[in-house]
Amino acid sequence: MNVPEIDANAVPDDAYLLDVREHDEWRAGHAPTATHIPLGELQGRVEEVPAEATVYVVCRVGGRSAQATAWLNHIGRQAVNVGGGMQSWAAAGRAMSSESGQDPFVA
Repeated sequence: MNVPEIDANAVPDDAYLLDVREHDEWRAGHAPTATHIPLGELQGRVEEVPAEATVYVVCRVGGRSAQATAWLNHIGRQAVNVGGGMQSWAAAGRAMSSESGQDPFVA
């Protein structure tokens, strides 16, 4: 399977970032400009993902996003896995927000 990977600190600021974590993980903390489609919903919602853009895919540590990246590339999209997931994103000091009203964290 084709699973290209990029370090969290190298993801372009204007990238299309797809977060495939579950709802509770998203609510706790996510990249402010990310789009949320849980991995289990991705096949049914793939038309929401732009076909013409490189998609940077993130989860908590990189496993689910690697699966999503492989599948997106298999169907002809351009996808890149964010290595280390949101844990690496947070460790790199990248911006985060939450939906809970509390300080964001990686759940």
